[in-house]
Amino acid sequence: MSEENADEKRMPLLSHIAELRTRLLYAMLAFIAAFIACFLVSQEIFQFLARPLEHIFREQGRNSRMIFTSLTEPFFTYLKVAFFSAAFVSFPIVASQVYKFMAPGLYKNERRAFLPYLAATPVMFFLGGAFVYFVVIPVAWEFFLGFEYLGGPETMAIQVEPKVNEYLSLTMQLIFAFGLAFQLPVVISLLGHAGITNSKSLKAKRRYSIVFAFIAAAVLTPPDVLSQTSLAIPMILLYELSIHLVRWIEAARARREAAAERDEDAGEDGRAPEPAEPPADEETDFNMTR
Repeated sequence: MSEENADEKRMPLLSHIAELRTRLLYAMLAFIAAFIACFLVSQEIFQFLARPLEHIFREQGRNSRMIFTSLTEPFFTYLKVAFFSAAFVSFPIVASQVYKFMAPGLYKNERRAFLPYLAATPVMFFLGGAFVYFVVIPVAWEFFLGFEYLGGPETMAIQVEPKVNEYLSLTMQLIFAFGLAFQLPVVISLLGHAGITNSKSLKAKRRYSIVFAFIAAAVLTPPDVLSQTSLAIPMILLYELSIHLVRWIEAARARREAAAERDEDAGEDGRAPEPAEPPADEETDFNMTR
């Protein structure tokens, strides 16, 4: 192989590496900018996350407060708040950079098919976080506070004193667990669009999906029945939604294939007939003139 051919093959690789570096740089700058902005309002974000617990405390007529047992605990808690918030805020920009890097290697129909799933990912994550924040967390916090015991003359009181870092870890664990679980329709419908799975196979594996939902809930949520059930039931419902989405994708694909066959048949029927070749023993104008 000559040096010129080697250089021609090496240049596309170098250009891809340069493009990857540019996209990673833009994504990192977007995350850093979001992190700085979120850290400036990290205390307000934490207060928002703690509002369900504060609301229950106020309903019970008690002083709403949290404690920390280490001098550095609030600072690192706010760093975690800023990190998680920046990851969520900057995700659309990071995802767009990933798409721009992959788009030149995709066909036009593949790019058109990939975009809806890319847009649905943060939307479904937000819906999962909103569901756990407004529906699951208030019920779960009230359930856990029910184990509090005020004590008596001869019994020891058992009272809750929430720590800021433990509360943040528990809340973010639930938010990320439900956010990831709500990606189930996006993933399954993408697999159905790629032809890796189909609605018939999904319906046949419905019983296994129920077992998988409870196993995933046990892994992603704290070890209590309420949190696990609160996640497993939405996952089962989302699996049923995924079956309908894959069925709709299959119906749309079948309509496109039928339309393509009709166009092909119409093209064959409307094709002009080819001129017949003259018989071998009949002289053509070229032979006569010759």
